[in-house]
Amino acid sequence: MLHRDHPWIGRDVEDTATGRRGTLRAIAPDGDKPRPVAWLQPPGGDTEWTTDPGSLAAPAPITPDTPAP
Repeated sequence: MLHRDHPWIGRDVEDTATGRRGTLRAIAPDGDKPRPVAWLQPPGGDTEWTTDPGSLAAPAPITPDTPAP
């Protein structure tokens, strides 16, 4: 489904474009945009948002509770 692999999928990351933190859910297309975007989910669920994958930073450390990508 045109999803891309990324080592941070399933981890909390910072979106430097917005200053928000969320769980990286996927790197995938968004409609007819020419480049894939990063899909993030805020803590507690709520509505996902998208950002440029280059805006991702500061991934949470991997722990035994970190979900597998």
